[in-house]
Amino acid sequence: MTADRRPAAPHRAAIVRETKDAGPAEVARDAEERLVVAGVEVARYVVRPDLDPRHGPRPHLHPVRTRAGTPVTDARPADHVWHLGASLAVQDVDGANLWGGRTYVRDLGYTWRDDHGVIAHTGWRARTTDRLEHDLDWRDRNGRTLLREHRTVTAGPAGDDAWWLDLSATLSSATGADVHLGSPATNGRPGGAGYGGFFWRAAATGEPRVRTADAVGEEAVNGSAAPWLALLGTGPGGGAYTLVFTGLGPGDRWFVRTTAYPGVCVAYAFDRPAVVAAGRPRRNRHRVLVADGHLDPADVPARLGPVGGA
Repeated sequence: MTADRRPAAPHRAAIVRETKDAGPAEVARDAEERLVVAGVEVARYVVRPDLDPRHGPRPHLHPVRTRAGTPVTDARPADHVWHLGASLAVQDVDGANLWGGRTYVRDLGYTWRDDHGVIAHTGWRARTTDRLEHDLDWRDRNGRTLLREHRTVTAGPAGDDAWWLDLSATLSSATGADVHLGSPATNGRPGGAGYGGFFWRAAATGEPRVRTADAVGEEAVNGSAAPWLALLGTGPGGGAYTLVFTGLGPGDRWFVRTTAYPGVCVAYAFDRPAVVAAGRPRRNRHRVLVADGHLDPADVPARLGPVGGA
């Protein structure tokens, strides 16, 4: 995909980011939450980003930092302005683009379409400095809710040099029918472009390294189903860091880019569409170890512990 350089389009009335139960004071207060580990702010959670609908408005984590302060997420980069730190996003949700950017259309390629929806916060369940729990609606361009989500985001220590980000999400059909999740790959794009799911746009100076327990490099790792995946990078200020991702669900695959840009995705529809069945919620749990320095791959399993991929 290429960067979006068209002038901003006016926001459609159907994609309003205030919730029906939130007054002006709550809207302002909800704009950004902070996650803290051992007295150190490690992430901010942007709940209602004020974005053009074509950029996939959705709650996202940015900036995310190591405990020493190295930034490990990027948001709205020039190459893909719809990449927003760490977030949940899918390009094809029953035909609605909830990722942002151009939509991949079979036999046509990437095409600008008026099909962009929004993932909108609808209410808090809990809100502390180490735990955020809320409800969201996944809506199409006309404001119709396709999916309802219950999400919990927590932050906790993982030794003196690292911390755990844990994001749990339950997606339920809001239409009374099965809701289908697709990707550019399932819509005909070749080259392993099966992205869409829990996506992390990393901040890196130079090309990061990526590996699993038994594979090294973008080509070998992309599309795999390894229990964990590590990205070793260097932040904009020169700080070394390691991100270790866990949490593939049944049928999920890793989508990875390091040469074009640094990004890792737990892909829900890597090579075939996924379904959120009516009356049968889809439950996901994604855990990321955010560590200072470049971890030795041999040490990763011990750092993850017995429930690292649960």
